[in-house]
Amino acid sequence: MQEDNEINVNKWLVALSVLTGTLMSAINTSSVNVALPYIQGTIAASTTETTWIVASYLLANVIVMPIVALLCQKFGRKNFYQFSSLIFSISSIACGFCDSLVSLIIWRILQGLGGGVLVPLAQSIMRETFPPEQHGTAMGIYGLGVVLGPALGPTLGGYITDAYSWRWVFFMNVPIGILNILLVHFFIFDPPYFKKSKVKIDYLGLSFMVIGLGALQIMLEKGAEENWFESTFIQRLAITAIIGLIIFVIIELKVKNPSVNLRILKNVNLAVGTFFSGIIGVGLYGSLFVLPRFLQELMGYDAFKSGVALLPRAMAMFITMPIAGFMYNRFRTKLIFVGMIITSISFFMLSHLNLSIDFRAIFLPQFLQGIGYGLIFVPLSTTALITIEKHLLTSATGLYNVVRQVAGSIGTAIAATVISDETGRNFYRVQIVHNLNINNYLLWDWLDNAFDALYHNGSSAYLSSQRAYKLLWDMVNEQSSMLAYNKIFYIMLMLFLISLPCLLLFRKSKKLNIGSQNENK
Repeated sequence: MQEDNEINVNKWLVALSVLTGTLMSAINTSSVNVALPYIQGTIAASTTETTWIVASYLLANVIVMPIVALLCQKFGRKNFYQFSSLIFSISSIACGFCDSLVSLIIWRILQGLGGGVLVPLAQSIMRETFPPEQHGTAMGIYGLGVVLGPALGPTLGGYITDAYSWRWVFFMNVPIGILNILLVHFFIFDPPYFKKSKVKIDYLGLSFMVIGLGALQIMLEKGAEENWFESTFIQRLAITAIIGLIIFVIIELKVKNPSVNLRILKNVNLAVGTFFSGIIGVGLYGSLFVLPRFLQELMGYDAFKSGVALLPRAMAMFITMPIAGFMYNRFRTKLIFVGMIITSISFFMLSHLNLSIDFRAIFLPQFLQGIGYGLIFVPLSTTALITIEKHLLTSATGLYNVVRQVAGSIGTAIAATVISDETGRNFYRVQIVHNLNINNYLLWDWLDNAFDALYHNGSSAYLSSQRAYKLLWDMVNEQSSMLAYNKIFYIMLMLFLISLPCLLLFRKSKKLNIGSQNENK
């Protein structure tokens, strides 16, 4: 038990150790997005091809997260954590030097495999290091990395790309990775139940998991681009994902030593918490995808300015999460309810944006959203894991995080579909054009005023007429785009409100930590 005592004495150094890795991994889920146009020009790739740079990282994350517990048991948790951080750092260097799309995707996959290990392991390490009465505080610190990272990513990535080069978006990981490896070496220790041991790996189950999750992730990433199920490629991916995941679940529930322990989802708090983790993933990653695009496409912001505009949410989360950690023991799931309501209000405000807004109209809903996410994340992750025994924590955190990641891809896919020209925007364009008929006197007044303004500025009558109609069509496209963006936030609002009753499924735990009590017997 000496090692456990060392961990207890150095709990804040343990927190610092794993938080560096969590931030490093989480920031990379969004920081690269703003650099894609610059990467595209360097490696001579199309817009469609560059989406694989992001998709490959997320795909690797999703595949490795569920099997983190298995790999830790086989190689030892500390060794595997350090190895994963090393792989992430080396891959970051390689990504920064890449000059071709294929090589960049290969290294991004390796980077994603390394990064996908750091997040769930950090959560389980924090959970077992801090005493039961400080689990809320621990999850508040952990949340600063896992939720604040993606929120800060666009701002940091935009600044580095504009000030230096897109390559430094990858190079910046290296000093953080080195620091993370050193901190883990000195302050993280394997508990008795995580010593290296011979493990019989369920290769058949793992194969179907990789096939199913891989097909699902690719389908979500490419669906909007391929016009969803009108594409034979997407249809095949959907069938593959469904069959692969069904067979995977059947195998894992039948085998004696499953590679992914799905049986722990019998724990009601973990199951409900994992469901809400998915809801948070849809809202967080969906809005992270939409807002920078809205600001750059319709409001004329550059990469850095759009990143700065997202800072209010990150600031609010940074302030709220530690407070939520201290408040957890008193209010428990009531904090989740309040957070869901505040986040819903922010989505309502964002669903009523228009093309005449200023920065203040973006600031307030984002700040509220940051407060909401901060109040949700800490009590949610704490309640979900509070009755999980320590030796099952890594399995539980792997499932908890992979659901949020996949749900984040679903949120991004929904957003991409709604704002795509073939679906969402065209729907509103048709509606607007329907009202631009011969009986609309406001239309004719606008066209007359536009014609007069252009004509008096020196254009001929013919050119003035053509330009007036061109301006009208541009306005139609802008307004249809604006309505499509509004619809995304309305969908998020409805999703959060509909899921609220599920909070009643959480079971109150009289014991703060079943795992700890079992160990003390």
